[in-house]
Amino acid sequence: MYESRLKSEAADALFKAILALQNEEECYRFFEDVCTISEVGSIAQRWEVARLLFEGLTYSAIAERTGASTATVSRVGKCLNYGANGYRLVLDRLADK
Repeated sequence: MYESRLKSEAADALFKAILALQNEEECYRFFEDVCTISEVGSIAQRWEVARLLFEGLTYSAIAERTGASTATVSRVGKCLNYGANGYRLVLDRLADK
């Protein structure tokens, strides 16, 4: 069983709230309230980097295309390859659709 370093009652409640969202519009509404525009932008950028790494693009091509720093691309790459498999779980599911 996976044991997250993030585990807490507050995190559990947050993730249950996210899982209750039913569509993209609800996601926009919730994340506009819970995060700053910058925070959502950073998360979206990391997700885009993960997607492009999964597709096989090079770090430099991804940095140029997304505007992410090479440090961010490297950090996401490390998580994609050696992290908790969260990126890979979702990327694989989306690839199957």
